[in-house]
Amino acid sequence: MKYDRINGHDFYNMVVNASNRLLEESDFVNALNVFPVPDGDTGTNMSMTFKSAVKEIENLNSESIGETSKKLAKGALMGARGNSGVILSQILRGISKGLEGKTSVDSAEFANAFVEGSKAAYKAVMKPTEGTILSVIRAASEAAVKSDKTDIVELLSEIVVEAKVMLDRTPDLLPALKKAKVVDSGGMGLYIILQGMYDALKDGIKAEIKDISSKGSNGASAQAIEDIDIKFGYCTEFIILGDASKAKAFQDEIEPLGDSMIVVGYDDVIKVHIHTNDPGLVLSKAVAVGELSKIKIDNMREEHREVLMSKEEYATGKVEEAEAEVAVEKKKYAFISVAMGEGITNVLKDLGVDYVIEGGQTMNPSTQDMMECISKLNADHIFILPNNKNIIMAATQAAEISDKDVRVIPTKSIPQGITCITMFNAEHEVDENEAALMEALELVKTGSVTYAVRDTEMDGIEIKEGNMLGLIEGKINKVGEDYFKVAEDVLESMIDEDSELITIFYGKDVDESKIEEFTEKLEEKYEECDVQLYKGDQPLYYFIMAVE
Repeated sequence: MKYDRINGHDFYNMVVNASNRLLEESDFVNALNVFPVPDGDTGTNMSMTFKSAVKEIENLNSESIGETSKKLAKGALMGARGNSGVILSQILRGISKGLEGKTSVDSAEFANAFVEGSKAAYKAVMKPTEGTILSVIRAASEAAVKSDKTDIVELLSEIVVEAKVMLDRTPDLLPALKKAKVVDSGGMGLYIILQGMYDALKDGIKAEIKDISSKGSNGASAQAIEDIDIKFGYCTEFIILGDASKAKAFQDEIEPLGDSMIVVGYDDVIKVHIHTNDPGLVLSKAVAVGELSKIKIDNMREEHREVLMSKEEYATGKVEEAEAEVAVEKKKYAFISVAMGEGITNVLKDLGVDYVIEGGQTMNPSTQDMMECISKLNADHIFILPNNKNIIMAATQAAEISDKDVRVIPTKSIPQGITCITMFNAEHEVDENEAALMEALELVKTGSVTYAVRDTEMDGIEIKEGNMLGLIEGKINKVGEDYFKVAEDVLESMIDEDSELITIFYGKDVDESKIEEFTEKLEEKYEECDVQLYKGDQPLYYFIMAVE
């Protein structure tokens, strides 16, 4: 088919078909960055972000491409999951800007929208890394504006070709990809989207939003992982309540102090994100610009490697049905937390958490999931404990969107979340509590025991499929055959003369007949420590352990 112009209906079919394609290929995209302890969830995060976007336009039925794209961008923002999802939402936001106010567009106007999408994505990252989704959207936009095609089908064909050329180049641009023998997963996700848009227009597809099962990984997987040397150790994030026009000047002022910087001005606030070795200096410069709010400082050298959750068990990531009716009376404080496993969920409830959102690596709760919980709470101040590094961004976005006082404590593990909630004092003021919870993050050491999904070698350690892997702060510490023995060895590495409390959550696959013996052994070995074991029922982790 030939299209000299496309309108809102055409664009609807294009993006819905693209969403269906991405959902179908999500496991394949995930597999591009899967390691012995899988942390690859790019495909899931991008597909769920895009599906949230198209759900927003499902019943719109508008001829206006400007209106359709605006709704699409809003849906993407609300449903953005993980870093890849947030970047995708920025691309869609930029495209929406290029289509704003238009009922239909020709090839030149559509090409300009791609340029705006690329600009928005790059603008969201202070120092963009080439060899990623950013390179692919840039190549697509450059192909669009260089094209002399008036038929939008032909224009999209050229865009798809150049996007693929850049995608195939990503391993040459990013050494980590070359070592893993894969192309960039985010770039692959974007390529699948572009291909889906092209096919819909070319074939005249009348797309319907569908629940499509992934076809699987097709055998693709990453083969190695790049050792990371973190130059700037503290992820520092905060909001300046002040004149947004000062954002650029402030950005220039703090640029020498770190990397991965994002400084964005919105009305009377400036959102700041930077990786630095001196958070105090950054904050002192920020105070000169305006009042500070929602300060979060995270030690990034404490790496975490999370295991992908089973799709069968964590397929929805939604709030537990049993918690649908939380008391609506006004109160000063409320808590939202993310957890995996019935036992851990019950512990959090017992500690006073109002809403527990079921979540894991492949199904990160979205911004919308967070917003639904926030909307149901009638509290002066709301704290969110993500308990997973890949959920922090969605939680932060929800906090920024909400008109309530929502504060995200960037917990990266269940033990961190539990420690934080136990440090909370309802009699203290909110800023005092926030500071105490941030301090609590440093009080707990986190260990875990899981298993390898394939043969590999890491840090000179040979790992076989099915080996038990003992992790401390996400890094492999022990490898063995018996998860009880590995857990014991990991604890031995974590405990020092200052340790007082050992807390262990055992998973659903642990042999419960051996738990009592294991507990007694630990109590005898660590007489000076209080040993507490709980049935966590979490999948894939045999043990999640904390030492304080």
